[in-house]
Amino acid sequence: MKKVLITGAASGLGRALALRFAKTGADICIADINMGGAAETLNMVEQAGGKGWICELNVTVPEQWAVLEQEVKKRWGGIDVVINNAGVATGDRIEAGEWAWWDWVIDINLKGVALGCRTFTPMMKEQGSGYFINVASLAGLMKAPSMASYNATKAAVVAISETMHFELKPYGIGTTALCPGFFRTNLNHGMKTSDPDMLKFVDKVFAASALDAEDIADAAYSAMEKKQMICNPHPAGRRAYFIKQYLPFLYRREMDKMAMGLKKREDQRKAFKEGKDA
Repeated sequence: MKKVLITGAASGLGRALALRFAKTGADICIADINMGGAAETLNMVEQAGGKGWICELNVTVPEQWAVLEQEVKKRWGGIDVVINNAGVATGDRIEAGEWAWWDWVIDINLKGVALGCRTFTPMMKEQGSGYFINVASLAGLMKAPSMASYNATKAAVVAISETMHFELKPYGIGTTALCPGFFRTNLNHGMKTSDPDMLKFVDKVFAASALDAEDIADAAYSAMEKKQMICNPHPAGRRAYFIKQYLPFLYRREMDKMAMGLKKREDQRKAFKEGKDA
């Protein structure tokens, strides 16, 4: 029976990952700041054939990770899989939005992942086995305009995961960076942006996605079994990344087109505001 820790498992992709592992009869620690949602996930896990327990965890607080580590030792004596899933979204031009939002997204998306890896790597080294799945994003591979802070954190998660993939392999520890594109989940609900059009765009592409959280969870599980360093589950995402790598002039053309479209929209808003104020 696999012993699995999942952060941000009270809803969305974290819940889907918990249910995917529950199908294998795993024992799952559902870690989140939302205890109500975590309890709902636990009930669903038990109905799906797994078992587990819940733990209140703010991924930005090292002391809470230390407490969780001790609880894992006491309950399980070791761990098989750590999934650093907890994350938030931001979307703004480089000069826009609140500077505090940079701290917010970096603390959760980047430092939260790093803390999870730092906390449980010694335990995995001691037992000579283990696996990390770090949830990044297609944004970590393809850096679209107007998402600088989010792109930066997800690119960093890819970098950490690639480093760990090689660094920890001699110890019998695997690492996958999960890089989904837009899919039907709740990540956009707490998104911080000063641009209302950004929220409309994100809502639209989320709704139009051919994949949902369950599909991404299936892809993550398969990537773990195959020990893939990068899991890019969307067919469109794989095509886009292929173009960036091997046909970079096409990639640059599309990014330029996107950026010019954003500028045109900003110019129209500015002209409308000036006309209104005149």
